[in-house]
Amino acid sequence: MTRMFRLAALALALIPATAHAEIVGKVGVDWVGNDVIVEAIPDPDVEGVTCHIAYFERSVIDRLSQGNWFEDPSNASIDCRQTGPITLSDIDRSRGGEAVFRESRSIILKSLRITRIYDETNQVLIYLAHGSELTQGSAKMSLSTIPLYDTEAAQ
Repeated sequence: MTRMFRLAALALALIPATAHAEIVGKVGVDWVGNDVIVEAIPDPDVEGVTCHIAYFERSVIDRLSQGNWFEDPSNASIDCRQTGPITLSDIDRSRGGEAVFRESRSIILKSLRITRIYDETNQVLIYLAHGSELTQGSAKMSLSTIPLYDTEAAQ
């Protein structure tokens, strides 16, 4: 277990810095205190684009009754919009895209991520919200796109 913990800590240390999120909404969904959190996340490398992500946050009562104290679901919904003139800086243009945001959903093994992919052929920025787990993949995802036509960022 100690070796697994060291490997996880090393992996976390190697993750590049990502955008900072600001909570803009918190909606109560039941009597035990579970909430849906909505955060605004400006893209750190694309001026003029802000993503909003919504995810589930478990209450203390829910954590006690369900047993898995240190874990939240990794599924989320995302929508991104142009919030000003779009300026592309030196973004990753590879098919694998670039991490824009990462937030832990458990102590070590699970995180919620936003990855930006640039579709140069169609002049579109794609934002993918997805879960990531060290022990297994996650099929939970959500997608949003920003067209770049008729903007100064279009090339």
